[in-house]
Amino acid sequence: MANITAADVNKLRQITGSGMMDCKNALVEAEGDFEQAIDILRKKGQKVANKRADRDANQGLVIAATNADKTFAALVMVNCETDFVAKNEEFAALANNISKLAINQKPGSLDELKALKIENFTIAEHLMNLVGKTGEKMDIAHYESIEAPSTFAYNHMGNKLASILGLNKGGELYEKIGHELNMQVAAMAPVAIDKDDVDPSVIEKEIEIGKEQARQEGKPEDMLEKIAVGKLNKFFKESTLLNQDFIRDTKVTVRDYMAKNDKELKVTAFRRRMVMGLWGLWGYGGYGVMGVMGLWGLWGC
Repeated sequence: MANITAADVNKLRQITGSGMMDCKNALVEAEGDFEQAIDILRKKGQKVANKRADRDANQGLVIAATNADKTFAALVMVNCETDFVAKNEEFAALANNISKLAINQKPGSLDELKALKIENFTIAEHLMNLVGKTGEKMDIAHYESIEAPSTFAYNHMGNKLASILGLNKGGELYEKIGHELNMQVAAMAPVAIDKDDVDPSVIEKEIEIGKEQARQEGKPEDMLEKIAVGKLNKFFKESTLLNQDFIRDTKVTVRDYMAKNDKELKVTAFRRRMVMGLWGLWGYGGYGVMGVMGLWGLWGC
């Protein structure tokens, strides 16, 4: 039997981030072979993940960031099962390291992001090690990025809500505008930039909902289509960025606010993600709208 020292256990712990007893047991099982011990710990993580595959991992952290010249923004959501683990320092550190790596490496997809390495291990392997340590299902639920002449990132307190946004123009002049537009996205959860950008399936769904609402109100069958179209226009007003009332001045729309500053200014893209269970939010069509108290919290930042 190999002589396993405290230094050996600590060395393996530094390499893998696993718990002391897990490292000791792995080294004992591997008879002191570090490579084999690492494989044992990874397999343990996989075993835990397989056992909990049917569990919901809807807690976690979502982090938005931009690169140094603000031409690239990334949004990463790392999920776990409980808020207790989401508040764990090691989990938070890994989520932040994943975000930094995304900004530096600019992966083109979620799979490419998971394949990137932090020190000697891929992100997927780091997640698996942490699964073995915490006993909770974990995964990177979302990775989204925007590349534009200027990009912006916003993180709400606690990293439960984040948004990124791109503009077709860059420079100091657009810093405040971009920031406020991104805050609008975070607070009001638009589904698209303009009404022409709304997914046809969403439009079809809204029309059907409008018809059914009118039918239940006892409206004549030949009027249902017209009523539904009216409700759809209201949906465009409330749920597309350029047509929403601008939060700073509800007398004007976001489109008006942008045109007042620069008629050629355009939002190239935006992304918004929210961890399930965030207090102060309620859902509309699955998109979520920030409550009044939440708005004060956002604009106070």
